Amino acid sequence: MQKKISDDLSTTAVHTRGRQALAPVIVPALTIVSHPQPQRIGERRLLSEMVAAAGRTASLSRNAPDFSRPGGLLALPLGDPFISRKPVQFEPGARGGVRLLVPEDGTQVKVAGQSVVGCREFSPEELTAGVPLELSERVVLLLHHASSTERGPGDLGMVGQGEGVCRVREDVARVADLNVPVLIRGETGSGKELVARAIHQHSTRRDGPFVSVNLGALSKELVSAELFGARKGAYTGATGDRDGFFRAAHGGTLFLDEVGEAPPEVQVALLRVLETGEVFPVGGSAPVRVDVRLITATDANLEDRIRQGLFKAPLLHRLAGFEIQVPPLRERREDIGPLFMHFARQELETTGEAQRLTSSDPRAEPWLTTSLAVRLVRYAWPGNIRQLRNVARQLVIGSRGLSGLRVDARLEQELDSAAAPVPGQTVSTRAPADTATEEPDGADDKVARRKPSDVGEQELLEALRASSWDLKAAADRLGIPRSSVYVLIDKSTLIRTARDLSPEEISRCFQECQGDLDQMVRRLEVSKRALQRRVRELGLGGD
Repeated sequence: MQKKISDDLSTTAVHTRGRQALAPVIVPALTIVSHPQPQRIGERRLLSEMVAAAGRTASLSRNAPDFSRPGGLLALPLGDPFISRKPVQFEPGARGGVRLLVPEDGTQVKVAGQSVVGCREFSPEELTAGVPLELSERVVLLLHHASSTERGPGDLGMVGQGEGVCRVREDVARVADLNVPVLIRGETGSGKELVARAIHQHSTRRDGPFVSVNLGALSKELVSAELFGARKGAYTGATGDRDGFFRAAHGGTLFLDEVGEAPPEVQVALLRVLETGEVFPVGGSAPVRVDVRLITATDANLEDRIRQGLFKAPLLHRLAGFEIQVPPLRERREDIGPLFMHFARQELETTGEAQRLTSSDPRAEPWLTTSLAVRLVRYAWPGNIRQLRNVARQLVIGSRGLSGLRVDARLEQELDSAAAPVPGQTVSTRAPADTATEEPDGADDKVARRKPSDVGEQELLEALRASSWDLKAAADRLGIPRSSVYVLIDKSTLIRTARDLSPEEISRCFQECQGDLDQMVRRLEVSKRALQRRVRELGLGGD
């Protein structure tokens, strides 16, 4: 009992360590997203003068101000000869926003393809999201909020200088040298394993093994043997003893991704390991001591799973000795340019074309075009950093031997399909589905129709949920043809189809819902008609 109290106190200390430091001052900033000299992407300029003295303005021209990498010594102006020497001005706006003033005979400035004439005001909410500014179709700057002070330790192997990734680095530095379990939360593809590796590399266990396991990819029948080991003959095919991942990570770190997918019996065993430091191999009669630091990760809402009876609350409390929240890419848009260049450089090195990212000619055509840079920054990135890496690879390989990046129509449409709203733009919505469906054929021209490419993944998902996964009703709600809904679902990284479901998942859901197809649709989130067909194919029932 005394040890448990001590553990609880040490956990509290971890959570509060360093939190008393004063919060950094947040100021407007400009970060280079595209430039004729690609190596300058990621350089930043804080507009601190707008905050330091009331009524002060900040100027931007070809020759001033200087941009530099956070923490870097070298600072240079934009220096592009196609940008005017006559400056545009930034001044404080209403409610902490920023007002942009563009002179008539100065640099052409575009926001989401629209030229700014005279004055344009950006709200604090727009600055938090990030606003891409296109200068003379040569340079793209992201106007956003940033911290006025240098943050935390080094990069710890993580690219970017946004507030979100800086907080992650600080949390890693706080907990790395402590022998407490860590739970990393974040959307799929957001870099949770990278955070786990950073914790391991900066811990006292850095010389020990780092073993990474995706629980969602393990066979449910063998997951216990995979994790905790097994004795010869414990199950069909067990021709010899198996150590398991816990014993493989002895003296080091075991990273379990998708911990929310752990079956109930594995959850019980994980809780036992955390309490006792012992594992029971499948088919064994005695426990085996292990010295392992456990780091887990999930993109699921574990609290919801606890309420649904799918996850054990005591296990969550033990796993979350310290929690780290990894932000999605859409919340760290100032890091998109540097991340894209990081992945592009890796791909260009494999094709022998890394020299494309180093240019000293200020008149050169930008390798990363301004139109593509704006698309990258405005895209919602439902697949996060993993998706950005795949896009960088696609672009680099698809542009081999060319002077610049070639964007095919399919990728261009995809990047446009889930873009953030244009600042100040109002989005028209279609009439409710129940009204629209009562109109006679031929009345479509009375209702606002939309291009399927204008429908983002999140909007599609919300429409399907609101329509109880009736595809026709969802199409009416969105104002697009039903055939386009099928296409959007196939392209989506957020939505599954009935054919993506395993027989085991359908059978388990059928039993838990007692054959109620409507309840199964709500839980599995797929088309009712397609699910009914799968249920019949599996011989589980149906009309």
